[in-house]
Amino acid sequence: MLEKIIAIDKELLVFLNGLGSETFDPLWLIITKQSSWIPLFIFLLYLVYKKFGPKQTIIIVLFVAVLLTVNNTITELFKSTFQRLRPCNDLEIKDVIRNIKPSSSFSFFSGHSSNTMAVFVFLYSIFKKQYKYFWLLILWPFVFAYSRIYLGLHFPTDILAGYTCGIIMGYITYIIYQILQVKYFKNYS
Repeated sequence: MLEKIIAIDKELLVFLNGLGSETFDPLWLIITKQSSWIPLFIFLLYLVYKKFGPKQTIIIVLFVAVLLTVNNTITELFKSTFQRLRPCNDLEIKDVIRNIKPSSSFSFFSGHSSNTMAVFVFLYSIFKKQYKYFWLLILWPFVFAYSRIYLGLHFPTDILAGYTCGIIMGYITYIIYQILQVKYFKNYS
């Protein structure tokens, strides 16, 4: 059963990765860089500040920092435990795929997809009632994660597992935030 899933995973990666073209490679290399998303982060920080003020902004930023730290730790534990080769290093497919950005670290699961989904779920849970179209932020983890497939750095199951971890961690962090908000931070606005 596991072999069948791995085979389908590799076939899907080869297909999705093969949809790319050299024309768009520079764009996807920009998209995959975390620093390219700084304007989005500044915009989100502005939304938090506008809605909640400076003290709550600091609290939310601290929650995001802790969320990312814990999430990155979990991701690295999974990578070191499973030690799955990235597609660009997988001997079975590395010569078949478009290998645009080499990497020597392990693949399972994607920290990019896990982190972006975790932050999305946490912020969406806070802002879904304040901003009608905040759900559109879901495009960020989708585009960011697809860049990893496009570049030959992650298999689709790496992305899905990362999303799963991110959803769980983002929601747990939101629950903790809500509990602490009521108990300690409700007067910090």
